[in-house]
Amino acid sequence: MSRSPGRRRTTRWKPVGALLAALVMSCAGAASAVSPASYGPTPPHNPYAGPDGTATMHGDTGSSDTTPLAGPGAGTLGSSRTALASACPTVLVGSDGYPVALCTPIFGQVPTVHLLDPQDNSSLTTLKLTKGSLLGGVYAYIDHQDRLVVADGSRSLLRVGHHRTSAGDWSLTVDRSLSLTSVIPEDDAVTGLAPDWKGRVWFATGGGVVGTADDSTGTVKTLTLPAGERVANSISTAPEGTAVTTTHATYLLNTEDGTPRVVWRKAYDRGTARKPGLLSWGSGSTPTFFGPGTGTEYVAIVDNADSTANLKVYRTADGSDVCSVPVLRAANGPGSENSPVGVGRSVFVAGTYGYPYPAVPEGAGSSVPASADFAGGLSRVDVRADGAGCSLIWDNALRSAAVPKLSTADGLLHTVVRDPLIPGTKGTSLLDPFRYVQIDPANGQVTHSGKVGVGSLYDTLQMAGTITRDGAYLQGTVTGVLRITAQ
Repeated sequence: MSRSPGRRRTTRWKPVGALLAALVMSCAGAASAVSPASYGPTPPHNPYAGPDGTATMHGDTGSSDTTPLAGPGAGTLGSSRTALASACPTVLVGSDGYPVALCTPIFGQVPTVHLLDPQDNSSLTTLKLTKGSLLGGVYAYIDHQDRLVVADGSRSLLRVGHHRTSAGDWSLTVDRSLSLTSVIPEDDAVTGLAPDWKGRVWFATGGGVVGTADDSTGTVKTLTLPAGERVANSISTAPEGTAVTTTHATYLLNTEDGTPRVVWRKAYDRGTARKPGLLSWGSGSTPTFFGPGTGTEYVAIVDNADSTANLKVYRTADGSDVCSVPVLRAANGPGSENSPVGVGRSVFVAGTYGYPYPAVPEGAGSSVPASADFAGGLSRVDVRADGAGCSLIWDNALRSAAVPKLSTADGLLHTVVRDPLIPGTKGTSLLDPFRYVQIDPANGQVTHSGKVGVGSLYDTLQMAGTITRDGAYLQGTVTGVLRITAQ
């Protein structure tokens, strides 16, 4: 453990007006006048997870990518960067307000937990974990006691707490550990994990092992999915069960005694190969629970069909089809590595087709085509009020470079976009500018934005942002963490 304050660079800019927003956005389809506050409920709070909006990469254990917290307002925006020489895909915040970041250093690639100062994002202390696969250890969550729950490269389930020492300094410690080596092969690793409503930790491995772990009793029970099906994204939990999307199908699983059982399985079109801008051959979605009644009536993913990308919505109760809607057509980018945003009857899909990742997981396979321009795209689809099908509300060519978050407090979508170095072009470069933006979910238009930086140091790499309770927007980058605020 060590104290590593990190270097910070601060920039300020004036609000960008509606005219610039109109130049960078194109909108198609009829817009809805319904405000996010009236969309309906978000998934119910999981009593074994931390605060909704900040406990998981996707906000809650249902992976709705919503937050009850308001983001930076419409005033003058400011941005600071904590340089950690690490890619930081996971930035979470517990009930005490202290951000916890799970990062992978550029050199050595040993996963490292950082406790950040809530005022300025400087690193207060660190804890190195055992190195594993590229995706192993990316997904984690904050539990109801403000501990980071993560599986490391030793195939152990860890609960990492942060504590004050007798001298008043901070330390990060492994408060509880449970080995999963008896159920996870040596060449496999945990990809995603989340708690259920009885406190068990559900997990899924890249090789298709799904299990539950009770680290208070040491009980671990598993189910192996069909051969050849891999899990490349995280998993989601709701009172009805646990949703897992593999490279072939989406599952809802449940349990009575801890042993996972399949409630339903829905295959989707995975296409003929991995696409550029995706990290696996199949859906890039962590499945999203959403719905207008309980907040979990539906499950949404995006498929990997060759010529387009389709939003697939299923009924949670039995897996029956609600709809399959082509999305991201305005951007001509048929692919998404991101989890959909879901609230009430509305789903938002951000495209990643062609995004220039510096590396892909081992075994991901070659992409077809070998490369492509970063297309981007953002679409909104609503489930019809009677539940019989869906409608595309709007579709645009916004180039989101992060997983958008929807705030039910301020009624805005928040993300970071990657603009081309030469306006009007579609390629990417090491000198691309990055902007934080606020988007009206009713019509897809940018309402407020400002530049956070230029060049690869600011690459947000399609990672998820987190809004803190003081209104700051924390966004992981390939080299550290951004803190975006407004005055």
